[in-house]
Amino acid sequence: MERNKGIQKMKKNRLVALPGELWQSRELIWKLAKNDFKNRYAGSYLGRIWAFTQPVVTVLLYWFVFGHLMMADKKEILTTGVEAPYVLWLTAGLVPWFYFSEAISNGTTSLVEYSYLVKKVVFQISIIPVVKLMAASFTHIFFVMFMLVVYFCYGYQPDIYLIQLIYFSFCLFMFVLALSYVTCSIFIFFRDLMQIVNILLQIGMWATPILWNIAYLDGEPALQAILKCNPIFYIVNGYRNAMFAKTWFWQDMPATLYFWIVTIVFFAFGMFLFRRLKVHFADVL
Repeated sequence: MERNKGIQKMKKNRLVALPGELWQSRELIWKLAKNDFKNRYAGSYLGRIWAFTQPVVTVLLYWFVFGHLMMADKKEILTTGVEAPYVLWLTAGLVPWFYFSEAISNGTTSLVEYSYLVKKVVFQISIIPVVKLMAASFTHIFFVMFMLVVYFCYGYQPDIYLIQLIYFSFCLFMFVLALSYVTCSIFIFFRDLMQIVNILLQIGMWATPILWNIAYLDGEPALQAILKCNPIFYIVNGYRNAMFAKTWFWQDMPATLYFWIVTIVFFAFGMFLFRRLKVHFADVL
C-alpha cells in the first residue's frame, strides 16, 4: 500500500516538475531561441527578412482574392454585431494562425532537429520544444505590430482592450506548447506524423474559421457549436473581439474555462507522454 502511494507521488512529482525545469533554464531557452531564429535563414542573401515576407504576401493575396474578387461589401460582421473592415478582420485571424501553424510544425520536429542535444545525458531536453516556439514568437510579435499599424491606419484609436492581445498570445503559446509535447514525443517513433499534422493544418484553417465568418452559419447552431469546440477559435475570436467588439475575455467565461480545461488536459497528457518516452529518445535517434 505504502509502495503504491510512493509510486503515485513520484509520478505526480514528475508531471509538475516540468514548469520548474523550464523556469530554471529560462536563460538557456532565450539564448537557444535567438540562435535558432538567426540560423534559420543563415544561408540566404536576405536572411531573416524571409521570415516576414511570406506571411505578408499571404495576407495580401487572401485579402485581394476574398476581399475584392469574392466579396461585395468588404465588411465582416462579428458575432457581437460589430462591423469590421475585411482586411483587418482577416489579418486578426491570420496572425495567430500563422504562429500556430509554424509553431506546431517546428515543435513537432524539434527533438529530431536537436538530436545532438537529446543524446546528451545531462541536457534538459524538455526545453527543446519551448526553444522552437520561442523562435517562432519573434515573427509573431512582428506581425502583431504590423497588424496594429494597419489597424491604426484605418482610423482606429488605441484603447485598453488591445492589451488582451497579450493574453490571447499567451493562450496561443500555452496551447501549442501542450500540443508540441505530445507531437514531438510521437514523431520520433512515427515520422509520418508530420504529414498528418500538415493535413490537419489545412483542414483547421478552414474549420477555425479564418477566411470566412462563423456568423454565416446562424441557421445551423449545431454546426456552429462543433466548430467552436476548436480551441484556436477561442483565440482567433479573442483577437477580433479585442480589436473591434471591445469586450473582455472574461465576459465569455464558458469559452474561457473550456479553453483552459482543454489546454491543461493536453499539457498533462503531453508531459506524461514526454516523461514516459524520453528514455527511448536517444536510442531511436
